[in-house]
Amino acid sequence: MITPEGSLYNADLAPTLPPRRTWSTYNYISLWFSMSMEVSTYMLAAGLIAGGMNWKQALFTVLLGNLIVLIPLLLNAHAGSKYGIPFPVFVRAPFGVRGANIPAMLRAIVACGWFGIQSWIGGQAIYAMLIVVWPSASHVSWALWACFLGFWLLNMVVVWKGVESIKFLEGFSAPFMLVMSLALLFFALHKAGGLGSMLSEPSQFHSTGAFLRFFFPSLTGMVGYWATLALNIPDFTRYSKSQSSQMVGQAFGLPVAMTLYTFIGIAVTSASAVIFGHPIWNPIELMTRFHQPVVALIAMVALLVATLNVNVAANVVSPSNDFSNLSPKWISFRTGGLITGFLGLAMMPWKLLASFNNYIFGWLVGYSGLLGPVAGIMVADYFLIRRRKLDLESLYSRAGIYEYRKGVNPRAVVALVVGVGCALLGRFIPPVRWLYDYAWFVGFFVSGGLYVALMRGATAPSPIAELAGEEA
Repeated sequence: MITPEGSLYNADLAPTLPPRRTWSTYNYISLWFSMSMEVSTYMLAAGLIAGGMNWKQALFTVLLGNLIVLIPLLLNAHAGSKYGIPFPVFVRAPFGVRGANIPAMLRAIVACGWFGIQSWIGGQAIYAMLIVVWPSASHVSWALWACFLGFWLLNMVVVWKGVESIKFLEGFSAPFMLVMSLALLFFALHKAGGLGSMLSEPSQFHSTGAFLRFFFPSLTGMVGYWATLALNIPDFTRYSKSQSSQMVGQAFGLPVAMTLYTFIGIAVTSASAVIFGHPIWNPIELMTRFHQPVVALIAMVALLVATLNVNVAANVVSPSNDFSNLSPKWISFRTGGLITGFLGLAMMPWKLLASFNNYIFGWLVGYSGLLGPVAGIMVADYFLIRRRKLDLESLYSRAGIYEYRKGVNPRAVVALVVGVGCALLGRFIPPVRWLYDYAWFVGFFVSGGLYVALMRGATAPSPIAELAGEEA
C-alpha cells in the first residue's frame, strides 16, 4: 500500500492500475506509425537529400539511427510497463525524489521546443490551405500568424481532453496517414516520370571523407530525433496490457514506420529535384508548387491530422507530467500541458526550421547532448545497479531509499554534468568538434559509465520492495 506525500504525488503521477492498462500491441504500432508519419519526419529525410546524400545513403542513415535509439527506448520502457509509473517518477530512482526534477526539466524544455515546431508546421499547412481557397490571403501580413495561433489553440483543446483522446486519435489516423502518404508518393512519381527518375539523383559527396563528415552528425541527429521518447516512453508503456504488448508493438512499429515514411520523404524530395531543378525539403512548399488545388487541400488536411497527433502524443504527455512533478499538489496534467504550449511559443520555432542545417545539426544534434546522458544514467541505474527492482513506495516518499541527500543523488548530478559537458564541448572548441558530432553517444556512455562507477564506489541503496506483477 502506497502512503504518498503530497509534494510527490497526484492522480496523474500515481501508478496506473490494471483497469486502465488497456493499450495492446496494435495501439503501440499505431502510436509509432502516427508519430512517424508527420512533417518533421519527412523533413528529417528530406534534409539529408538536400544536404547531398543519395536515396540509399539517406535511407540507411535513418534506419541505422532508429535501430540504435530503439535499444534505450525498449530498456526504459520496461519499468513503465512493470510498475505503471511515468518518466518523472521512474527517474527519481537514480536522481532522487527531488533531483528527478533536473532531467525532467531538460526533457520538458526539449519537448516544448518540439511542440512549438509542430505548431508552426501545422500553422503553415493551414495558411497554405487558406491561400488555395483565398489567394489574396497571401497579401495579408498577419494571416500566417493567425493560422499558427489557431492550430496552437486546437492542440490545447486536445490536451484538455486528456490522454485517452490521444489513444483514439492514434488508432484512427495511423491507417489514414499511410494511405495519404502513399498517395503523395504516387502523385510525385507520376509528375517525375517514374521511380527511376525520382531516385536517379547521385550523391553530392565525391570522397569517402566528405561523406563521413556529413554522415556521423546526421546519424546523431537521427538518434536525437527520438531521444526524447527514449526517456519518457514509460509515460506510454504504463498503460500497456503486458510487457510483451509494448515490446512487440514498439520493436515493429518504430523501425518499420520510420523506414517507410522516410523513404516516401526521400523519394518525393528526389522527385522535386527532377521536377523543379532543386530539392525542396519542406513538403508544404512542395504542395503549393504543383498548382493542383484539390490535391493540395487533401494533402494539407493529412498534414494537419498527422501534426496534431504527434504534437499531443510526443510533445505534451511527457512535459505535462514533468511540470506536474515540480509541484503535484498545484500542477495537474492539464496545467502542465498549458505551460508546455506557452513555452513552445516562446522558443520561436520559425527560427529552428529556417533551414535543414538549423533543424538537423543545430536543433537535433544539440539537444541530443542533453538527453543522451540522462538515458545513459537511467539504463545503468535500472539494469546494472538495481537489477530491474524498484521500491514503489519510496518513489513517492521523502523518507525512502531514494531520498539520498535532501532528495538529490549527487552522484547522478555529477555524472549528468560531466556527460553533458563532454557532449557539447565540441560545439565551442573546434579541435574536438567530433564530440559534438557524436553528442548523444558521448553523453550516453560517459554519463552511464561514470554513474555506475560512482554508485558502486559507494553504498548504493538496494530496493526493499517490488510491485507484484509480471516479471519480464
